[in-house]
Amino acid sequence: MANGNAKETEADLEFLYDDSDAYDHEISELYTYSEEAEFQFNKDSFAKLLKSRELDSWVDASQDNRTALVMHIVQTLDVSDKNERFEAVRWTLYLVQGAFGECKTAEEQKLNCRENCFLLYKLGIFSIIQELLMMEINSTPPAVVPTDKKTNLLSLSDSLELRSLMIIIYTMVETLRRENEDDSDENVKLRKEFYTELEQGLNDKEPLVITLFNMVCKFSSQTTSILPMKKVLLLLWKLLLTLLGGYSSLHNKMEERRKEMDLPLLEENPLKIIQDMRASVPPTSAADLLDISQAGKRRGRKSILYDLGEDNNSDNMNNKEKSNEPPLEEEKVTSIDDEPLLPPDGDKDSPLDKTNGVVKSEPVEPSGAEGMIGTPTKVEEEPVGGVMTPMPTQTTPTLTSDAAAVAAKIVQLRREQQAPDTSDLPHVKVVSGLPWTPKARKKDVELFLNQVRQKFIGFSLPGDLTTVAGLPKTTKDSLKILRKHTYVPMSDLQIAKEVEMTKCPLTIGKQEVISTGVTERLYQAMLPHIPQYMIALLKILLAAAPTSKAKNDSINILADVLPQEMPSTVVTSLRLGIDVNRHREIIVKSISGMLLLLLKHFKLNHVYQFEYMSQHLVFANCIPLVLKFFNQNIVAYVTTKNMIPSLEFPACVIGEKTEITAETFDGVDSNSVPCWRNLFSSINLLRILNKLVKWKHSRTMMLVVFKSAPILKRALKVRQAMFQLYVLKLLKVQTKYLGRAWRKSNMKTMSAIYQKVRHRLHDDWAFGNDVDAQPWDFQQEECALRNNVERFNVRRYGKGASALTNSTNIPITTTDEYTPVENNLQNLLKEEVELPIEFRKSYDVWLEREVYYSTTDWDQLLAIPCVQ
Repeated sequence: MANGNAKETEADLEFLYDDSDAYDHEISELYTYSEEAEFQFNKDSFAKLLKSRELDSWVDASQDNRTALVMHIVQTLDVSDKNERFEAVRWTLYLVQGAFGECKTAEEQKLNCRENCFLLYKLGIFSIIQELLMMEINSTPPAVVPTDKKTNLLSLSDSLELRSLMIIIYTMVETLRRENEDDSDENVKLRKEFYTELEQGLNDKEPLVITLFNMVCKFSSQTTSILPMKKVLLLLWKLLLTLLGGYSSLHNKMEERRKEMDLPLLEENPLKIIQDMRASVPPTSAADLLDISQAGKRRGRKSILYDLGEDNNSDNMNNKEKSNEPPLEEEKVTSIDDEPLLPPDGDKDSPLDKTNGVVKSEPVEPSGAEGMIGTPTKVEEEPVGGVMTPMPTQTTPTLTSDAAAVAAKIVQLRREQQAPDTSDLPHVKVVSGLPWTPKARKKDVELFLNQVRQKFIGFSLPGDLTTVAGLPKTTKDSLKILRKHTYVPMSDLQIAKEVEMTKCPLTIGKQEVISTGVTERLYQAMLPHIPQYMIALLKILLAAAPTSKAKNDSINILADVLPQEMPSTVVTSLRLGIDVNRHREIIVKSISGMLLLLLKHFKLNHVYQFEYMSQHLVFANCIPLVLKFFNQNIVAYVTTKNMIPSLEFPACVIGEKTEITAETFDGVDSNSVPCWRNLFSSINLLRILNKLVKWKHSRTMMLVVFKSAPILKRALKVRQAMFQLYVLKLLKVQTKYLGRAWRKSNMKTMSAIYQKVRHRLHDDWAFGNDVDAQPWDFQQEECALRNNVERFNVRRYGKGASALTNSTNIPITTTDEYTPVENNLQNLLKEEVELPIEFRKSYDVWLEREVYYSTTDWDQLLAIPCVQ
């Protein structure tokens, strides 16, 4: 194979998209390489505990001794002395780390960790650690003096207590949420109780999820900087993943919701379809084309005829074809560049160009890019392998005996090449047809009917989608196809219902039943501060992005990765550099996974919840931030592995320690196996960008204004089908704003969009032109959406969302304005009032504050006329 074909022979990246990475990787990413010394402290502290309890080891202890030891830890966690309490935290931390000091293999440590986590949860450690974490967060000072006076930088030692508590909670959440076939009935029951406890925690005054979001806000506003932000984000992401569910459960929930709304069920599972897709070869650069043409990768049909004209020896012909033509199986690979190249320059003056292989007659125009002349019908039915069949010409020349011989040789050559030797070549599965079922919107059907009625009848019937009188049969057939592929999303029904509620708040508004599911309660808890949460997450994402440059006023995200003593040798400096890059990548992974999870679940629950969150992401400049993230060598980003296997947990604490040398950092990267977290983060960011701009013209124009087309086109070099699909989707939505010139020079990309992205019937993406459009042309659409979202929040959540509309003077109609006022005291006292669960939990506090410690002048109260 020629060197110019190196790009085409590259294999697709081996990657399986999922909710999260493998368990071992998710646990190891929680720790930094700088925390290696703390493992020994935990081990020594637990060894002292075993000695004081007269036990040899944890693994050999009986179940009763283990239970007694854990109960002793529970009692110690409740003492007032902070140092003694932190020792108990170290003991708990050593247990959730699998008692690694007594393990010989990583698999043994993993089993011990799972067993210990279930035991600790059964005995109530999880809720105690949560309370200690809340207490530690509330007692965290806003400004901390760094322990290292020389560098004046915060380091690991400044957040030791917080990190230890978060490691315990994260490990228990990650372990308990994963199902295992070997789990006993007791463990299955404990897992259900764990889910129930997390869901009921959303009813608290300040759930753990909201506490973590508030920590993110404090960190981004730089009011406190000792928070271990990587661990906070990872814990927050896994809590949301446990509460809301992953992408597989999301598909099942969507089908249930569509069944409740009497909508047809989904016929496709997008994730399964994407898994069967193959990546496309990226568009070839000018240098690659030059190399390929010089190597003579593929020969034109005219050059084959020239060889046959000079030498009728079929054996020589076969040898030439085998040396210049690739095997037929290679032609089946899906490629953006799957067009035959022009024949070599040396074949321009072939003798057949002068006589055309026929008796002299009127000259025939060449057909196709191959420069082929008109040939007999028999030859056109049997084209040479790897060469496109030319278009038939109007004139049919008369054959001579030489031309007939040429045709016979071509047929013979074709038959000999139909069974090539492909024993040493990989076979490619070629899927016929398009992967997606085309869709049409109800709006498309209405628009089509109005157009054809105006054309054939002379008037339109707005809102009528059934009357077809006076329309020709072909138009009725087209309408039938549109109706067959019409897809009604749940969001359309939800928006229509909101419009009806706005018109009739006293009748339809009272009939609404608000769900009490996890997503709804989470949205209500997040609602007052969603704008601050989105800004904080994007600020941290910007600081962790590989393309961002360090500034004096930027957020310090390295406080929980920098050691107390800075490195002094080359090897330790390389190790710290890899650790810092790894730290940044994990932060990007957790934020991208969290944002995508919230967007998808909010959209499933109610479209306006999704729109509210997405609007604040757009207002916080999420679109240019994501484009800035991809404005780098994205192939190097997804294939570079910033990791040292010998320093990953638990490899760093089990077995013999290997010395870290300069050679340790070599040989980690592999182009065929990408870095899972980097490719996962990149796909998530692309999916977030797609969700933000879908059916939003003003946001699509932002992609055009920020010149995203060349950035996204470079990203197609990543050979992964799911990644390429979402890049092509982003290119598709803006093609009609880029103009004909762009489409003409990027036909390979246009072909890939046609082949991989779902077709929307009645969509003019491939031929429409709107190059003069400006972002402000669509601002009215964005403002109308914002008004509807704010009206929804105020109507549905009342006073809890009233602060959200202070910045705009929008007349919002609520049900409270039409509610009659009851002036009869006796009737009011007879009404049954259901107190919220938060009030019932803090009823004693309310009595002390509002009743026992407050004085009321009852005579003045009874003097009010309405009370008498």
